[in-house]
Amino acid sequence: MTIDIRKLGVLTSGGDSPGMNAAIRAVVRTGIQNGIEVLGIYRGYEGLIDGQFARLESHSVSNIIQRGGTILKSARSQRFRTPEGMEQAYHQIVTQGLDALVVIGGDGTFSGAEEFNKRFDFPIVGLPGTIDNDLYGTDFTIGYDTAINTVVDAVDKIRDTASSHDRLFIVEVMGRDAGFIALRSGIAVGAEDILIPEEKTHIEQLYAILDAGFRKNKTSAIIIVAEGDDGGGAYEVSRAIEAKYGQFKTRVTILGHIQRGGSPSCMDRVLASTLGYESVLALRSGVRDVMIGMVNKKIVYTPFSMATKHHQQINRSMLDMARILST
Repeated sequence: MTIDIRKLGVLTSGGDSPGMNAAIRAVVRTGIQNGIEVLGIYRGYEGLIDGQFARLESHSVSNIIQRGGTILKSARSQRFRTPEGMEQAYHQIVTQGLDALVVIGGDGTFSGAEEFNKRFDFPIVGLPGTIDNDLYGTDFTIGYDTAINTVVDAVDKIRDTASSHDRLFIVEVMGRDAGFIALRSGIAVGAEDILIPEEKTHIEQLYAILDAGFRKNKTSAIIIVAEGDDGGGAYEVSRAIEAKYGQFKTRVTILGHIQRGGSPSCMDRVLASTLGYESVLALRSGVRDVMIGMVNKKIVYTPFSMATKHHQQINRSMLDMARILST
């Protein structure tokens, strides 16, 4: 069964992630090839409420697949959380004659889409655009691969300085609620320890790891800390270590928003293009109210409620492996 969709809206919402532009490009060009007019909605749900629409042609998305960020801009909308804001957004949808919507974002984006569906029963599908990789229903989210490669590149450079000056560097990466960036990048850079929100931080265990390194004549080390770790973040961990080892000077590096920017990796470009393409086909087939992801190289539809409430679980065996390999 093919659903008649003549006009489709696409927006990006929440934190930007590398590959969002590749997803927009795929939605626009797949839509046009299927006889669908595509409207870009600027600044996420805020733009949907305010009617910031622009028709996108094939040439509108030329030369963007390699660009980080999002040409449609992004925003977090408090107004869209209110009944009045959703009413206004729906009014804009009706006024513009939209038949369906593709939203690209993370947890907050899909929670908003789920609530909007409950109120107005409007066809929406979502694409997982977040560097955190914390959404259930996809092996990887758009932007995650680029983000961890950005971290690895930065920490490799920091390791050179740590080795040259016999110092311990504590590197804080993004991950307020999830440690996926910290875990994978920590393994890749050979970090002596990785602290993540999913695991309680036992500072004595960290001391034991450092002591073992000292006995093996290690003179430098790298500790990767996710910003949401319960140890209090990189600076608190640094203070604890310096209090324990007065002679051992630490240095803290907060990588911050560089993890969100930059040209997307090949993996992120291909993933975003695939999911963007599949989103249009899914809507035309009557699929709605789901996040479109990829699991074991197969397209999977996950209801918004599942994607947002059943977050992907950290692989604790990888954390065990990281600690063994760092010794």
